[in-house]
Amino acid sequence: MTSAADSEDRDAGLRSARHLRLAQRVREALTVLDRLQAHYPQFSRLYQERGHCYIQLGDAPAAIDALREAVRLNPTLPASWDMLEQLYRMLGDTDQASVAAQTLAVLRQLPPEVVVANSLYADGDLSPAEAVLRDYLKRDGGNVGALRLLARICTDTGAPEEAEALLTSVLDRAPDYHAARLDYAMALLQQQKPLQARQEAERLLGHDPDNRDYLKQYGAACVALGDHEPVIDLYERLLTGEGQLGGGEAASETADLRVWRANALKITGRQAEAIADYRTALAARPEYGVAWFGLANLKTYRFSDDDIAHMGAAEARPDVQDMDRVYLCFALGKAFEDRGDYATSWQYYARGNAVRRTTSRYRPEVADACADRLKQVFTAEFFAAREGWGAADPAPIFILGLPRSGSTLIEQILASHAAVEGTQELTEISRYAGELCGLDPDCGLPVKIEAVTRLSASEVRRLGERFLAETRAYRRLGRPFFIDKMPNNFWHIGLIHLILPRATLIDVRREPMACGFSSLKQLFGTTNQEFSYGVDDIARYYRTYLGLMRHWNDVLPGQVLRVSYEDMVEDLEGGVRRLLAHCGLDFEPACLRFHETRRSIRTPSSEQVRQPIGREGLLQWQNYAPRLGPLREALGDSLTDYRY
Repeated sequence: MTSAADSEDRDAGLRSARHLRLAQRVREALTVLDRLQAHYPQFSRLYQERGHCYIQLGDAPAAIDALREAVRLNPTLPASWDMLEQLYRMLGDTDQASVAAQTLAVLRQLPPEVVVANSLYADGDLSPAEAVLRDYLKRDGGNVGALRLLARICTDTGAPEEAEALLTSVLDRAPDYHAARLDYAMALLQQQKPLQARQEAERLLGHDPDNRDYLKQYGAACVALGDHEPVIDLYERLLTGEGQLGGGEAASETADLRVWRANALKITGRQAEAIADYRTALAARPEYGVAWFGLANLKTYRFSDDDIAHMGAAEARPDVQDMDRVYLCFALGKAFEDRGDYATSWQYYARGNAVRRTTSRYRPEVADACADRLKQVFTAEFFAAREGWGAADPAPIFILGLPRSGSTLIEQILASHAAVEGTQELTEISRYAGELCGLDPDCGLPVKIEAVTRLSASEVRRLGERFLAETRAYRRLGRPFFIDKMPNNFWHIGLIHLILPRATLIDVRREPMACGFSSLKQLFGTTNQEFSYGVDDIARYYRTYLGLMRHWNDVLPGQVLRVSYEDMVEDLEGGVRRLLAHCGLDFEPACLRFHETRRSIRTPSSEQVRQPIGREGLLQWQNYAPRLGPLREALGDSLTDYRY
């Protein structure tokens, strides 16, 4: 999305180049366009203007190259297609001239407003494109092309619900509009509806089983469902199949596919193959930060001297993209930590956090306000008045708390029991909270929490039944109990107990310095855990978490089992017996041999919990103690209060 300031600056440069060309100062115009490209390389109309310049200079091949790039970036440029047709005919290339002519004919059949909006959208001008479309749809509300484009704009601007509604309308009118159905599957996935998204992808594949975009969408839906085994072969099929891109785009696609496949291999416990795929990705794209971080995030991988030198050189480049720099910094932090060079390791962790924090929208005051409102709404009286409400099924086990607290260990222990199935960090509960209360756009926390007080007994029960129905897609083993390991569900304990009063709740707690440092050195995916990129935010979030957990324990006494990570490490059998007793499960020795359990594990601790329990993580933070004074100070009383 192009900002208003960038759009104005970009368009002013284009006008300057055009005026120079019309004044017969073509070389100067080309110089302006070169400068413009350095800042806005995806701006299609600069390439169209460059085509005009080369035509004026009589350089047909250069003009064709410029115009082809223009229509690659923006297929809805009639002037570019018109010039391409004429140039190809002049050079005797009738086939290409025919393609250009046919494309131009299609564009001329479309409403001009739709063509203009498409062109604006391709150049990132979403607001003016939306304005054009909404005005046009007042006159022709059934135009499926306009509705689909408006849905894409809604998706890009953070309105996936409207996008879904628009695309539903499109598909009702035109069920064979496959491009719209692909957008619909993407919108469903964005709204954390992976089963429906996969069903839409399957429908598309029934029409075209070799379509690469459909296969990628199917793979993404499988990953979201926690079904990683099928995507390993699927990505290999895409890597070896026909229809791949050429040149640099082929290398970029290969790197992406290799990383996606490596991630699936890692999750399913096939580490050696995962390493090979990460390495193949790096062979295709040597500065690919995601692949370097993927190796680091295995936690057990050790980088060579050459690896470190290569990552360091890539990170030092002034033109490296911000997120590549972040990935490289966290990978280098891990590399130097493994070598015992904690000073250099800290420098990279600190740099990666600083860059990542510039894109974070987390606001601690929103989290504090949410915690206060939860305490006001979910009182002991609230629960007493609603006793017996909700769905009575005891199947769900919620493992929650702070990230990097040891929750994956507890999940692996429980998933080693014959009666329990481990799934993944499910998103259904937070989605329900958003539907009921609205979510803060920056922090993803519920806003109008008092909305739950207006729910009737039947509505509460239906919401619990909906959770059981919607999570059935993640349960493949037919076991009586299943785990939802979303740490952030500690915010939603009140809602969980309301709709699922017999669910098991387990709060995994870790010593605050160890937990805080572990969060500080972990790069989380996408917008997850955005509080974790600064010492003050981490400490404040930890304190907010403690305060909210005290409240839940006060109003729901005995409902939430607190499990100490440190106690579990020191006395595994005692901790396991206590854990199983709280879940109403008989003791099974397999739970002590949790590292032998083969299952998909999606969290950063996946490789660590495939090994016997060790004490390494208890005091790891002390290697950085001289640099963690601000964290200790910011945690304050939490350093002792966390035990109570």
